[in-house]
Amino acid sequence: MTGSAPYRSTPVFDQDTLPAALRRRHNTKAGVWGLIRVLEGQLTLTYLDPPSEVILTPGNPGLVEPQQPHFVTPDGPMKMQVDFYDHPPG
Repeated sequence: MTGSAPYRSTPVFDQDTLPAALRRRHNTKAGVWGLIRVLEGQLTLTYLDPPSEVILTPGNPGLVEPQQPHFVTPDGPMKMQVDFYDHPPG
C-alpha cells in the first residue's frame, strides 16, 4: 500500500463512459502525476513523448508524469479510474 492518498480521483469509467477527452491527446498539469488503475479488463496507454505503448491491467497500473502527453484506448470491456497526486505516488 502506498504511503499517501491521491488528492483527487475520477469516477470509475467503463468502455462506454470513458470521456472522449481521455481517448485523444491530453496531459496532466505541471506538478500532477496520474495513476491509471484498471479495475476490470484491459486498456492501452499510449505515451506520445517519447512514443510507447503499455497494456494496463488490474495488476499493472500506468503512471503518467506531469505534462506528459498521452491517451488511452479500451481493449474491449473494461473499468478504470485515475488517481491524481501532487508528488510521485509510492
